[in-house]
Formats: sequence, C-alpha cells, structure tokens
Amino acid sequence: MNDSTALATTARLVQRSLLRTAETARMYELLSDHFEGVTLADFQADLSQKNWIILIERGREIVGFTTILAYETQCDGAPLSIIYSGDTIVSRQAWNTSLLPRAWIETVVSLRKFYPHGRFLWLLITSGFRTYRFLPVFWREFFPRFDQSTPVQWTQFIDEIARERFGSRYNQETGVVTLANPQRLRDDLASIPAGREHDPHVTFFMEKNPHHAKGDELVCLTELTPSNLTSAGRRMAANVLRDAW
Repeated sequence: MNDSTALATTARLVQRSLLRTAETARMYELLSDHFEGVTLADFQADLSQKNWIILIERGREIVGFTTILAYETQCDGAPLSIIYSGDTIVSRQAWNTSLLPRAWIETVVSLRKFYPHGRFLWLLITSGFRTYRFLPVFWREFFPRFDQSTPVQWTQFIDEIARERFGSRYNQETGVVTLANPQRLRDDLASIPAGREHDPHVTFFMEKNPHHAKGDELVCLTELTPSNLTSAGRRMAANVLRDAW
C-alpha cells in the first residue's frame, strides 16, 4: 500500500506474531513519545492481545502504527464481527499524509473475509479528540455523537461489547472506560489547538469524556460498510470499493 502524496512513505499489514523485536521496540518508542504513563510491560501485554498491526514507514523507519484485534462475538444471540482498535500513533513528520486512514480502511476490508459473520463493527476507544474526529470525517453514522441520541440497538451493542471487552472498567452510565494503567497524551497533544474549540465534535468529545486528560477512554462504535462511508471515506477506499467490498 503506497501513498503518492508522501514520498517514500508506505504502509504494510503484519500479523502480530510476525513482528520483529526491533519493530516492537520502535513502536514502544513512538508510543512513549506521545503518551505519559506508558510502561514497556503494559505495552507488551496490550500488544499480545492484538492479532494485526498496520505499520507506517518512511524509508525503513517506522513513523506510525495502529494495533488491531479482529474477532467474532455475539450480541443478544446474533453474530457480530468486531474490529477493535488499540494503540494508534502517527509521528508529527507523517501528519500530512492520508496513508493511515487509507491503509486502515483497506485493511478492514481485507480482514472481512476472515471474519464474515454478522454485522461488521468498529470498536474504538479514545482519550484524544483527534482520534475521535476520524469518525465524522470518514463515517456517516457512528455513536455517540453530538447531533443525535444513540439509538436503543446501538446502545445495546456498545454496552454488551464494552462489558465483554473491559468488564467492570466500563461505566455503562457514562460510556467511558477507565483503565488500570491509563496512557495520558502529553500536554501539547492533549490541548485543543486554536480554532478547534468551536468544532461541535470536539466540544462533544470533551463533554462526554471530561477526564480524557487522565487517560479515560470514550467507547465508540460504527458499522464498516461501503454505504456508511462519507465522501472522504469513499476516496480513501476507492481501490477496495472497486475490487473487494
């Protein structure tokens, strides 16, 4: 997977079990650069629970990554296929590329054949508004959101999936997960840049997750279907929409 707008920047999908030691070390270095409260033991424990990794590379250097747990489960007796996003980091030097969202969408499309049962859902937990903003940019319907109450069925999906994944650390009343060892965005990344404070999605995220700076994670869910992509999402998925989805 290549991005012509970012010279020598590429993405590749790797099975977690095939990661090399040097790759894992670089991923930890990137995570530590962006988050406080990160320990190597916690990072390795979290990584061991994922089964796929997208690596973003400039030349031979890893400049970003996202971890994924793809699995199947049930909600009220009906099958569901879940893409759960774990740690996601892109270094500043790669912020101007659309490679990660394009690679991510291509990846989830390719993974669908391995997890074919029931509705195909993206489980995202986030302590940062930048990650939350990926939802309205690329997906038409997602929850929770500022301009629509979460429908009953989606509330049931969120609650059951989050309880299964996070147990008592999930607060059903707030929709927030409080992890035992939370990762906190460093101050310059957690603060809202000038002009963004009036973005209704950002305002909603801050109100819905008031302790995000302490590492609390808002639980979000969207359906991974072509019809749910925004126009920007369809541009990111142009290759796979023709061929695979």
